[in-house]
Amino acid sequence: MHLSQALGIINITAPEQVQTLADLLPPDLIQQAFSLTDTVTLRKRKLPLESMVWLVIGMAIYNNRPLSQIVNLMDIVDRAGRPFTAPSSVIQRRKTLGEDPIKTLFKLTADYWHQEARHPLWHGLKLLGVDGVVWRTPDTPENEAAFGKSRTQHGDTAYPQVQMVCQMELSSHLLVASEFDRYWNE
Repeated sequence: MHLSQALGIINITAPEQVQTLADLLPPDLIQQAFSLTDTVTLRKRKLPLESMVWLVIGMAIYNNRPLSQIVNLMDIVDRAGRPFTAPSSVIQRRKTLGEDPIKTLFKLTADYWHQEARHPLWHGLKLLGVDGVVWRTPDTPENEAAFGKSRTQHGDTAYPQVQMVCQMELSSHLLVASEFDRYWNE
């Protein structure tokens, strides 16, 4: 198969209809991410960590909405089935989750989706591409310390910046891997 033919196959096959987020992300992948990162709940809490994973996913999907709307939209409830009204409890619990389980879940999900997909091959090889992007972050001392600012001939720019590089399967645009780092301007 020629490269032009393989690229012509892009987006011909659509995934089956997705009814819920659980159709895209099996709950056992969340448990696997927890076990790989030794993430456990030591005591029974009102808000389980699994709900926090779904909240992080909802925050990515509905990034233009306030947290309270996302919680209501995703029907995140406590163990008794009551909806949450105090956003502070959700924010505290989200911090408890940490970033390691989410990173691991990203990798597990990418592997799972790539196994489920029927990506076209070119001479037996996957079609992959690499790209990068730089984002501005809110201008806070914490972000400046973590990510840094770029410099021009007139001094530092107004906002701290973070850079991302990602590897993507070209026929589906699914990310294979990604890395974030501070912005380096030398």
